[in-house]
Formats: sequence, C-alpha cells, structure tokens
Amino acid sequence: MKTLTDWTLTDRSETGLELSIDGRHLLRVSVLDETLFRVSLLKDGTWRLDRGWCVAPEGDTPWQGRGRDDLSGHPCPGFTVEEEGGTLAIATSAMRLVIETPLRLVWQRRDGAGWASFAEERPTGGVMLGLRDHRHSHFLRRFTGEKVYGLGEKGGNLERSGRRFEMRNLDAMGYDAESTDPLYKHIPFTLTKTPEQGCWSIYYDNMAGAWFDLGNELDNYHLAYRAYRAEDGDLDYYMRWAPSLTELVKGQVRLTGGTAFPPRWSLGYSGSTMSYTDAPDAQAQLESFLARIEEHDIPCDSFQMSSGYTSIGPKRYVFNWNFDKCPDPKAMSAKFAASDVHLIANIKPCLLQDHPRYDQAAAEGLFIRASAEMDPDCGPERSIYWDDTGSHLDFTNPATVDWWKDGVTSQLLEYGIGSTWNDNNEYEIWDDAAQCAGFGEGIDVSLIRPVHSVLMTRASEEAQRAHAPGKRPYLISRSGMPGIQRHAQTWSGDNRTMWKTIRYNSRMGLGMSMSGLYNIGHDVGGFSGPRPEPELFVRWVQNGIFHPRFTIHSWNDDATVNEPWMFPEVTHHIRDAIRLRYRLLPYLYTVLWQAAEQDEPMIRPPFMDFPEDEGAYAECDEFLLGRDLLVATVMDEGATTRTLRLPACPTGWWDFHAGTWHEGGTTVTLDVDLGSMPLFVRGGAVIPMGNSTTRAHPGAETERVLAVFPAPGGFEETSLLYEDDGVSEGGASCVTRLTLSGGADSLSLTAARSGEGAPAIPVARIVLPAGETRSLPEEIAL
Repeated sequence: MKTLTDWTLTDRSETGLELSIDGRHLLRVSVLDETLFRVSLLKDGTWRLDRGWCVAPEGDTPWQGRGRDDLSGHPCPGFTVEEEGGTLAIATSAMRLVIETPLRLVWQRRDGAGWASFAEERPTGGVMLGLRDHRHSHFLRRFTGEKVYGLGEKGGNLERSGRRFEMRNLDAMGYDAESTDPLYKHIPFTLTKTPEQGCWSIYYDNMAGAWFDLGNELDNYHLAYRAYRAEDGDLDYYMRWAPSLTELVKGQVRLTGGTAFPPRWSLGYSGSTMSYTDAPDAQAQLESFLARIEEHDIPCDSFQMSSGYTSIGPKRYVFNWNFDKCPDPKAMSAKFAASDVHLIANIKPCLLQDHPRYDQAAAEGLFIRASAEMDPDCGPERSIYWDDTGSHLDFTNPATVDWWKDGVTSQLLEYGIGSTWNDNNEYEIWDDAAQCAGFGEGIDVSLIRPVHSVLMTRASEEAQRAHAPGKRPYLISRSGMPGIQRHAQTWSGDNRTMWKTIRYNSRMGLGMSMSGLYNIGHDVGGFSGPRPEPELFVRWVQNGIFHPRFTIHSWNDDATVNEPWMFPEVTHHIRDAIRLRYRLLPYLYTVLWQAAEQDEPMIRPPFMDFPEDEGAYAECDEFLLGRDLLVATVMDEGATTRTLRLPACPTGWWDFHAGTWHEGGTTVTLDVDLGSMPLFVRGGAVIPMGNSTTRAHPGAETERVLAVFPAPGGFEETSLLYEDDGVSEGGASCVTRLTLSGGADSLSLTAARSGEGAPAIPVARIVLPAGETRSLPEEIAL
C-alpha cells in the first residue's frame, strides 16, 4: 500500500475536475449538487469495475448496471475553481472542496461570507492504494464531540463512534444483537453530526468487502482518525453536507433510487414459522393456521411460508414442491385467498449439488463459475449451503434471470402464491476470483457479491409484476445493499431469543432506517434459541407492532412455534397489541406512502425530529413512528414502571392511552403492567385510525376515527391521511390535509382533500384525549 501525495490539475469539465495523482492515477471530482460532491480514484487511469448497481437517482439502474461515468439524474450545478500556490478549491454556492499539497482533501460549508471546515482527511495521508492489487484505504480526521451513525444493520448502540465494523454479507443465524458483526447487509454509508458545522455523510460506492474503523484504532504517528479499508474495487465516494441528519438520510434514499410502495396489506400481521412447512403434514399445518386465527380472533393479512415445502428428506430445493407434505398447493392457496390471507413463499438462490434440476442448470451455464485456481475446468462454483454444498445462481447472466422468473411464475404464482420471500441470499462464495457473467463482461464475485441479492429480488419482482399487471408487488429480501429498498422490504435476519434482542434490534432497525432502508422489521419473539417466556413474548409483540414489518417468526430449539396463542394466559395481551396495530393502519399507511413519495423515514430516533434537543441524542429505547407517535414500549423483564425522557417538542406530548399532556423535555415515569404499551403523541397531531369488525383492509374498515391531540394555547398544525385502494399501481388516490388549530378556549379542525380518489369512509368520528377541556364537533366530512 502506498500513500498518495502528488497531484496535478489536468482537466476541467462542465461537471468537475480531473487530477493526475503520482503521475499514474486519475482523481475525479464531480459536482453533483449544491451540497453533494463525488470523488473517484481510478488506479492507473481506469476503473476496476466500470459500473455499479446502487446509485440510481432516476429510480433504478439498467440490469447490467449504471456506468460509473454516467452522471445523469444529478443537477450538476455550476461551480468555481480557484488556484493559489499548491492549493486548489472547487466550490458551489454552499459547499467547497479544498485540495492541498501534499494530497489532502478538506471539505467546507458556507459560513456567512466565508467557509468553515466540516470534514477533512488526516494530514499524514488521506488515501492509500495497493501497488499490486486494488486494496485501498481512506482516512478522515476524528474530532471531539462528533457523533457517527449509519452502516445499516449493525449491532449495539445506534451511535457508532469508537467501534470497528466489517462489511461482509453473512448468514448469521442466532446472532447477538448487541455484539455480533458482520451481519447480512452491505451498507457502506455513515452520517456524522459535528458539534458546530452541521452534518455530513459519506457513501462509498463499492461492493467489495470492507472495514470501517470509527475510533477503535489508534496510531502514534497520526492525529485521531477514522478509516475505511476495502479489499478490492474502486475508491468512489459521495460526500454530502446538510444542516440536519434527516436531510442526509433523505438525500441518500434519493441517490439510491427511492423506496418501494408495497400494498397496504403488507402492514398487517404476517404469520410465519419454520415448523409448519418442516412438518410431514405441512399443508394441514398451514391450513390450520387459518382456523386458529379465527378461533382466537387474531387479525392477520399474510403468511410467510418457510422453505420446508421444497424439501427432499432433510434438505431444501428451490422451486421443488414436496407433494407428500403439500399434496394440493393450489387448493391450499385458494383457502388462504378465501380468508384474505396472502401467501408469501421462501425461495433461495443456491441449488444443492443433488438438486433435481442441478445438472440442467449447470449445462445451461446458470451458475457462477469457479476460478481456475479452484477448478481447472472453471465449472460451477461449490460453496457450503444448507447442510450440503451447492452452486449459486448468477443473476448477472440474462439466461439465469429468465430461468428464475420462470421458476417464480410456474412454481409459485401459478399455484396462487403471489409474493416472494427472497432468503439466504448473502452469497457466501469465498473463491474471490469466481466468475460472474457480468452481462457479457466477466466480473470477480468478490467485487459484486451483494449485487446478486438485489438482482435476485428484482427478477422476482418482474415475474410478480408480469403475472399481476397493475398491482403493486410485495417482496422481502434478507440480504442486500443500497438499492434493495427499491424492490423489497427487509428485516434484521435470524435473531436470538433474549431480552436484550428487543432493545438492540430496535436500535438496529433505526440504524437501517438512518441508512436509507425504511421498510424494515424483526423476527418478533426471536427466531433462534429457546422459546420465549410468556412475559418476553408479550413485550416483543408489543414492540413489534410499531415497526413497518410485523412478523412473528421462529425456529425454536425445542421445536415449539411462536404463535399469538402459544401462551393462553397472555393471549389477550397479544390480541390487544395486534388490534392496536390494525387500528393504527390508516396512520401507518400514510407513513408508508410518505416514505415512498417523500423519502421520509418510517421510524427514526428522536433526535432526527428534534435536532436542537441535546438530550435527545442519548442512547434510549424510544423511537418515533412517523412524525407524530413516540413509541416507548417496555423492554425490561419484570418491569413495573417505565421511565423516559420526552423529546423537547414545543407543543408537548400526550399519553395516547391515559389522555394526559406532558411538557416536552421532561422525564416521566409510568406505572406499567403486562398489558401496558406506552405510546405518546406529539401535541397538535391528528392520528387517522380505523375500526373494523374483521381484518382492517380498506374495504373492511367500518369506521374512520380521527384521534385529535391539540397543543396548549394558540397553535396550528397539519397532519395527513393518504388513501387509495391499497393494491393498484398508479390508481386513484387522495390526500386529506387535516388542519388543527386552537386558542386558549377553542379548537378548530378542517379537512381539505386533493387527488382523484375518494376516502374509503367519507365521515370520520372525532375523539379528543381525556385531559382536553376544549371541544370539537363529534364528526367531520373528509
């Protein structure tokens, strides 16, 4: 590895500058927006990989990837260039990059008439590059008081500084949510809040394995620094400044293609377990679930079928039905459809070596190929996979994509199973030089391992869209990288049943959300390990209902199943929690629409909405669901009280259940019992809710309720209600703006609707909290 030092300006274009580095490499600086610059280092003047699949400012990339020289979709504003001595500065009206000699980059933001630095490379070398390979490192200064977030799905506390993390997709079943690393996803993106200069983010557009050291490492020869080290690929990064962390998050989502908008039913309770489909009478077990949700009066919208339906003996074979276990899948699907429960099937991208279709797939060249060092014939790569060895499908081969789409269509969609659960797609292939087809240009798998999870999911999505045109598809993917959110919902993988998992999965979910993956959740009740005790199970469900994905899923060591009715003595608490989820569906659906349409995070830590509140940055167990709900569920065994600090919201907070108002910035202690689900509402908010005698699909809701939580004194606040038919792509929709205002002795609520659609229920009942003395009419037309 060599530290890069010498540079010469060689070219200026409409979009930026080019520098010659050490007489052999090329450094490009591209001005993409007023506060977004891109820095690209081309070793020996060429790309290691000349395309990518993450950056998609226009919504998606071509199947074969977006050329790294492609700057379309960015505003690319004008800029100025100034040279003085050995220094070069390139600036927009809001942000400036100063390039010093020896090579060092300093990032500045506009500060009145001058400039203030918010990030800079370490003075003793900012970039190191491999001499005989493409390893590279990037070093930035660390400063006292900085707070670092991001990196997606990581364990432990939400604030990342002082720790070291690895980016390497692994199937980490039974992980410790506090400490295990790495996990399933590859998200090389961090956000930093500085004490005085606003916030900045850096996204390394590289899919090779990497490490982030955010202060764990010390070296006597350098000032305090943080490091990004990659084992391969290109140093190609995006540096953004913003006054708030929220703007950085939204910018990252736009950069990587936005968020999918799945159907409304995907917000309902989704049942799942390995046990049903592993059982010899899998179809009977699955169908019995329908009877039991009716028996126990549990609302449910979908069921995720684990992979046991594909088994031959103890192993699993994608697109293979075990008709002994499931003698009539079409009839089974019809029963689920008649109960309005959507089936979602687990599928895996690796064929075991004895798969019935392995030889056919190998003959057609559908697998990633082994390197010559591993196999002189460069046949299909072989990796350990699910109790055997197998070969991974190559989704950079159009023939593989077509084969996969056909499998999804003929083996699932035509059987009446409309959605896919794209699982075990971490691509743990450790033959780094194994070859992917690369759509005609071979690529080492080590350069694009996480691409396959995205392309696999995209192929499934295209099959689903072709089979049900005009309907919004629903997909799940466990692994991924920036861009997976364009296609699918994701979750934190195969967690372990422990009390602390609730706490650290919640923080893990916030980390994903701050990294641009909004539609996320966790395996409620714990996937791996012992079955949960009744108290733990209740608390987990009470927490899980407030995450975008709400799924109870398990593979318990004792072969028991996590089900809402598994402990009769607490089933009423489980039922109450799930029913609260369904009552909140109109609000949740509006939050989902805002994520897809306005790039708003669905869940977020309190400090994102209250950045001036220093107390909100402390690690805590609370989070916001949308703008208006502060979730404060109980996470400790045997708790009889719940203490929390309310964010410093100027309009205060209402206790959702008790109807009492509390001043923002204060600490409250609540008495709790096993049925308690502490929840607070921002003062001034209107929460759209629904009541239903059955599952709360748009057409099944029997009453619209507006839960109104006024602010004290004089105020005016606006809330939203989004509605459509819940399934159509581009169908008629409407947005109702609910404006709540008030004075010392009066309140007013108005509703103004826009859009071609109409509300599902045209009149809403108004409910005020118990502690509110001002009045409103009992109903309002929407």
